Amino acid sequence: MAIVLKLKKGESVERGLKRLKKVLDKEGLIKTLREGRYFEKPCVKARKKSQRARIRNRSRRGRLELN
Repeated sequence: MAIVLKLKKGESVERGLKRLKKVLDKEGLIKTLREGRYFEKPCVKARKKSQRARIRNRSRRGRLELN
């Protein structure tokens, strides 16, 4: 998959890089590259996933109690 980004007329390179980073972030490419940098055991991945879910549920429960 190739991502082509053309600079608009009068657009600076910095602004073009910012747009490129936004596109890469939407596609999830940066996240997958960072995840694949080091090997992680499946059990460690599952543990991290469940910890993130617990934290999300706690914050949601707290918001519901406030209402």
